[in-house]
Amino acid sequence: MNSDELRKILDEHEVYIESFGENGSKANLREANLWEANLRGANLRGANLREADLWGANLRGADLWGANLREADLREADLWGADLREADLREANLWEANLWEADLRGANLWGADLREADLWGADLREADLWGADLREADLREANLWEANLWEANLPDHTFVIMGETYPITIINGEYLRARCQYHHIEQWRQFSKEEIEEMDGKEALNFYPRLLDILDFYVGKGKRPNWVNKTDNEK
Repeated sequence: MNSDELRKILDEHEVYIESFGENGSKANLREANLWEANLRGANLRGANLREADLWGANLRGADLWGANLREADLREADLWGADLREADLREANLWEANLWEADLRGANLWGADLREADLWGADLREADLWGADLREADLREANLWEANLWEANLPDHTFVIMGETYPITIINGEYLRARCQYHHIEQWRQFSKEEIEEMDGKEALNFYPRLLDILDFYVGKGKRPNWVNKTDNEK
C-alpha cells in the first residue's frame, strides 16, 4: 500500500467517524503492510487493523479507541500517548513497543506479547491481560487497577496485591503503588506520620503498618519509621 492509498483510507475513515457512519467509509486495513508507516496522530478509532504489519510504525498520539488490532504485529511500534481504550489487542505482538503513557483502559490484551515493552505511566485500568507476556516490561508508574492478570507472565519482582484496603502493585521490587500514591519503596519506609495522614487521613494511617508488612513479605524486611514502632509498642 502506497502513501496516497493510505491517506485516502484515513481521510474516508475520519469522515466516517465525524459523521457517525453517515458518510465516508470505515477503515479496513486487515493484513495491511504498514511497516514503519507514519500514522502519528491518526484517527483510527474503531478501524480494522487485524493482523496488520505495523512493525516500527509511528502511532504516537493516534486514536485507536475500540480498534481491532488482534494478532497485529506492533513490534517496536511507537504508541506513546496513543488512545487504545477498549482496543482488541488479543495475541498482538508488542515486543519492545513504546507504550509510554498510552491509555489502555479496558483494552483486551489476552495473550499479547509485551516483552520488553515500555509501559511507563500507561493506564491499564480494567485491561484484560490474561496470559499476556510482560517479562522485562517497564511498568513504572503504570496503573493496573482492576486489570485481569490471570496467568500473565509479569516482570521479575512485580506483584499485584488485591483484597487490601488499597489495591497495591509492587514493580520490579523497587516501586510501590497504593491506589493513586506511587513512590520508591525506600521512600515508603521513611514517611512521617503527617505525610501518611495527608495521603488519605485516618484510613491511610491505620493501613500504613500493614503496608510495611506487605513490603517486608514481598521484598524483604526493612526499617520502619520510629513513629510506627512506637505505635506498635503502645498496642
